[in-house]
Amino acid sequence: MKKIGYFLMLFLASFLVVPTVDAQAPNTLTAKEKKQGWTLLFNGKDFSGWRQCNGKAMPANWTIDDQAMRVSLGEGKKPGQGSGGDILFGDKKYRNFELSIDWKASDMANSGIFYYVREVPGKPIYYAAPEVQVLDNVNATDNKIDSHLAGSLYDMLPADPASVKPVGKWNTIVIKVKDGKVTHTQNGKKVCEYTLWTKEWDSMVNNSKFKNFPGFTEGISKEGYIGLQDHGYTVWFRNIKIREL
Repeated sequence: MKKIGYFLMLFLASFLVVPTVDAQAPNTLTAKEKKQGWTLLFNGKDFSGWRQCNGKAMPANWTIDDQAMRVSLGEGKKPGQGSGGDILFGDKKYRNFELSIDWKASDMANSGIFYYVREVPGKPIYYAAPEVQVLDNVNATDNKIDSHLAGSLYDMLPADPASVKPVGKWNTIVIKVKDGKVTHTQNGKKVCEYTLWTKEWDSMVNNSKFKNFPGFTEGISKEGYIGLQDHGYTVWFRNIKIREL
């Protein structure tokens, strides 16, 4: 009887197994996201809509790797030396928005995500745009200053390093900008909050490396492009999506 009872329990349990649900495919939107107004800036197949900052084509050191954008060390460059490969989504400028990006770092990697990019001929992408830092917090050479760690408003406001996943793991950063009020949410945790064009903002700029950058002293633009940095390391980006607010 005990054996019969045991096998009966196994038989009944087989009907109670909850079927697994496949994870959402990369670079796609759910019906709910579409209804909420999200649009993709990267289709996972090519660089449609993207181009070099202050250029017309995509730099050679950007490739598609397993449905992700991959920036690598440029030919003839040393780690940490970008090769003019900063890029932006050139189809549209954005003012009030919520931007979500997945990023993954290689060992020692350093890169950045930019918004309100204003192209200035002969100047790098960071010359006139706020940067959200992308970094291998453990081994990158630029990990000595807290406002240089991943998720931070670069060189101005630090993010909680505990919110970052290690090398080889995907992180999700959500940047929300609404009438000058900005938040960075990294892997579900709000890590930065600030307001542009205020006395507090001016104070942060004056205490940063940007205090003598005309792009900052003249004032950050109130709309601009979304951009990604080539800093001479391998970094991947995917699930780049945005909705206007």
